[in-house]
Amino acid sequence: MSKSYRIAILGATGAVGKELLELLDERNFPVKDLKLLASERSAGQNISFKGENLRVEAVGERAFDKVDLLLASAGGSISKNWIPKAVAAGAVVIDNSSAFRMNPEVPLVVPEVNPEAATCHKGIIANPNCTTILMTVAVWPLHKVRPVKRIVAATYQSASGAGNRAMEEVKNQTSAILAGEKPVAEVFPYPLAFNLFSHNSPMNEEGYCEEEMKMINETRKIFGNQQIRITASCVRVPVLRAHSEAINLEFETPFSPEEARKILSQAPGIKIVEDGKANYFPMPIEATGKDEVLVGKIRQDISHPCGLELWLCGDQIRKGAALNAVQIAELLIEKNLLKQDHERVIAA
Repeated sequence: MSKSYRIAILGATGAVGKELLELLDERNFPVKDLKLLASERSAGQNISFKGENLRVEAVGERAFDKVDLLLASAGGSISKNWIPKAVAAGAVVIDNSSAFRMNPEVPLVVPEVNPEAATCHKGIIANPNCTTILMTVAVWPLHKVRPVKRIVAATYQSASGAGNRAMEEVKNQTSAILAGEKPVAEVFPYPLAFNLFSHNSPMNEEGYCEEEMKMINETRKIFGNQQIRITASCVRVPVLRAHSEAINLEFETPFSPEEARKILSQAPGIKIVEDGKANYFPMPIEATGKDEVLVGKIRQDISHPCGLELWLCGDQIRKGAALNAVQIAELLIEKNLLKQDHERVIAA
């Protein structure tokens, strides 16, 4: 990484935006110039980067001038509005929203799984949903050895998935309940402290919420296989940060836990956490702040001879969002794909 690049972060004051800044510093990313962008409401704040105070600017028509790379972590509607303008200005965009993920002309990339997809970008690369990233990092190494026929996923998703305000809301609700007061829910539809509920994203006619459909559709796109049968149940749980997932896999032939454990222990981005005697397996409190996806409780599904089960935890803000985006950017630099002429803007 001998060259340095002009970077912009859209959504710089949010939880993922702040994590992006930390990772650019920690990983010594080659930043020549850094521009922090946010809404009018957040503009004017000062954020420290490498000992320098940077002023947050309001995103506008000229915000992307002389930007090589835009790391976007804002809502889907914001991405749809501003990302095409950033591409038209000459920037490559790695977008953390859902706006472009299922666009057939936009690669959806997890570097440990399908890095080659990044080479086909036309100005935009989509960062998958957090639960999808964590699951595919753990399932892909097994799928490469013996293709998966069916995936049944149950997720236990922390407040961090809804941002800083959601995490603060859970803290405040916890204090209120312990003080004998009624908890107030504003970010979430129901109190999350000492509670759990089905993921609060829109529901379709089949009874699947948007979060569950993201896992299904995105995994098929990343794996390049529309035939994999996938179902998911996504739940919000009273954990501040880091998501957990119970994954049941069905293969054509038996896949022993010993073989799976050996494969996963050598796979990138994974750390095996298992001590059956102590009943010690991945926990969100230990995944928080970690780059790796923690995987454990790898066992034979006793209800199916070709079934395998595993349990994982991963930091939703880190590997589930910011780190994956930075890894994609590093991949682009490694393959000299960051600076390109974009002949057209991809429509949302």
